[in-house]
Amino acid sequence: MSQKTFPLQKGALEEVAREFPTPFYLYDEAAIVANANRIIEAFADFPAYLNYFAVKALPNPYILKVLAKAGFGADCSSYPELLLAQRAGLSGEKIMFTSNETPAFEYEKAEELGAIINLDDFTHIDYLEQTVGLPSLVSLRYNPGSLKQGNAIIGEPHKSKYGLTRDQLFEAYKRLQEKGVRRFALHTMVASNELDVSYHIETAKLLFELAVEVKEKLGIALEFVNFGGGVGIPYTLDKEPLDYSELANGIKRVYDEILTPAGLAGMGIRTEWGRVVTGPYGWLITRAIHKKHTYREYVGVDASMADLMRPGMYGAYHHITVAGKENDEGTQTYDVVGSLCENNDKFAEDRVLPPISVAAEGGAGDLLVIHDAGAHGRAMGFNYNGKLRCGELLLRANGEVVQIRRPETVADYFATLDFAGVKDF
Repeated sequence: MSQKTFPLQKGALEEVAREFPTPFYLYDEAAIVANANRIIEAFADFPAYLNYFAVKALPNPYILKVLAKAGFGADCSSYPELLLAQRAGLSGEKIMFTSNETPAFEYEKAEELGAIINLDDFTHIDYLEQTVGLPSLVSLRYNPGSLKQGNAIIGEPHKSKYGLTRDQLFEAYKRLQEKGVRRFALHTMVASNELDVSYHIETAKLLFELAVEVKEKLGIALEFVNFGGGVGIPYTLDKEPLDYSELANGIKRVYDEILTPAGLAGMGIRTEWGRVVTGPYGWLITRAIHKKHTYREYVGVDASMADLMRPGMYGAYHHITVAGKENDEGTQTYDVVGSLCENNDKFAEDRVLPPISVAAEGGAGDLLVIHDAGAHGRAMGFNYNGKLRCGELLLRANGEVVQIRRPETVADYFATLDFAGVKDF
């Protein structure tokens, strides 16, 4: 059973909320670094291991810099994400650029930074050559199709828009060889939020066997294979977190069985984990402001689906605790909802919680802590209904809380509109 913790007591959280009004995201720097260190330690027996943190999960240069200091690189998929990695001090092969349907200017930025470019399609070879030229190291993204089952979030590989088929992969490596490329890598991404260790070991085995075949047929010794992301976190209380050591040991076993006899014992291992790195160490903090009694009991908060869309988009579960009432018995059943003009703007349905005080009843109203929001939370925010996205705070190792992204303002929302022109329209 997973444990849901929060680093601040109610009094300290209320003090933070007085300086930085709700809603806001809060991230725990010390916990993120400790988690990164556990990952690196688990994979220490491999000849070369590197995790490219998935920038899309938490695109903030402060977080990227914290992780860079811990030894991580960055997995980027767009021009702005490349800029964020650059601002965090990353460059060269500490950045992996995995994109699809990529415009030329994004390839140009990746090449400028010396990033590893991971091609998504056979036709992108010529396109890349014509735009920025072929780099010395090229990675290819493999889609195993029906050879590998996906999961509910990412879907089945054979229906995915990503990656090359098996036949295309071999033809692409051959084509790149003919064009003078001499350094190669292999990548795949077939799941999202997967907690089954055996699933990830099977993915490693699939890539290792493919790496051996690439060597035997084309004489290419891949520099590394990248298993992609997809490692999950236990959002619900009945699940356990994935054991990094169990996973790494399982991958090492098939590494030794498959690669070592084939003369590939020095091949590197890469991952691009994001969710599991920061997800459990970020929380959305929101204030309870209204209650509604109709066919159900509702608690309305000052955050909305525009701040955290996963529950509304996927029906995803996020654990909720009430600050100061963490150990109180749950005696009330609520839907916890935001103010968006969408009926799926719900953080929880039929959730049993302690009685919640709201601002409309007098007083400040309880602070609700929405757990496991440190990845794919603020990053997926949007502005429907003119909602302004909330800010982000970082709890430093010394206990100081600093703002690492301010909340949006109306001026931000209107910044791209031409109010002067509309007068004469």
